Amino acid sequence: MKNLEGKLLTLLQSGFCTPRLSQLAKKLSEPTTTIQYNIKKLEKEGKLKAYRAVLDYSKTGKDFTAYALLELSPEAYTTPEIIAKSISRNHNVESVDIITGDWEMIVKLRAKDQNEYYELVKNLLSMKNVSRIKTLISLKQVKSGFVDF
Repeated sequence: MKNLEGKLLTLLQSGFCTPRLSQLAKKLSEPTTTIQYNIKKLEKEGKLKAYRAVLDYSKTGKDFTAYALLELSPEAYTTPEIIAKSISRNHNVESVDIITGDWEMIVKLRAKDQNEYYELVKNLLSMKNVSRIKTLISLKQVKSGFVDF
């Protein structure tokens, strides 16, 4: 049998999951057609964006987690979304938030080890309009995607 673990995890993590209608119906004591109708409505209204698997990264080889605080150059203050979108295209980036305070952005990164993270940081620093980075390393993840570990 083929080992598709890596490919499956990548797809499941990026949104290739579907809700289990029968389990939801049982939990809510409602017919599956009612559940399906409501889910489609939530999707149409844009309230439900994607279905994703919550991975235990300590078992996938991507358990080095860091948060990078980014300072942008003054020219980028008016359009931080452009930089955020560019950063979000990297497959090691889990989330990008535009924030207030001493930093303009926080980026959650996942890597296999500190060497891979170092390459990510160099990549971020080489971007136009990123002037400074401060890193916070996660020692242990306790909850992710509203799921306790």
